[in-house]
Amino acid sequence: MANVLEVDTQKLIESAAGKLKEQGVPKPGYIDYVKTGAGKERVPTSEDFWYFRCASVLRQVYLNGPIGISKLRTKYGNKRAHWTRRHHHYRAGGSIIKDAFDALEKKGYLKTTKTGRMITPAGKSFLDKLSNDISKGA
Repeated sequence: MANVLEVDTQKLIESAAGKLKEQGVPKPGYIDYVKTGAGKERVPTSEDFWYFRCASVLRQVYLNGPIGISKLRTKYGNKRAHWTRRHHHYRAGGSIIKDAFDALEKKGYLKTTKTGRMITPAGKSFLDKLSNDISKGA
């Protein structure tokens, strides 16, 4: 039985995003019109950005949980280019991560604790099954 660490991350996130889209994870109305953080110049171009971000957040909670919004803002942030000074790191927006947490909690994949969000047995099983399917080549 394969787990999340043994498979290609990109394949896992793509398959998890597809499954989350099939399951009907609610997509916020504003997601097509906002940037993901102050360090970005444009909005995401992918139509399935929301589902990819939810899958990525679920994987991060699986690996690093319990984890909060602040740590994930740092992880999803980027460096912003400047003309006359050095590049500086800008954190990502927190509302997209919070809404991803809320959507995944409604599906039963995450739960809230005092120290942050943790993955539930249902969420762990979801990712482990996908990892096992990827490792078998299905």
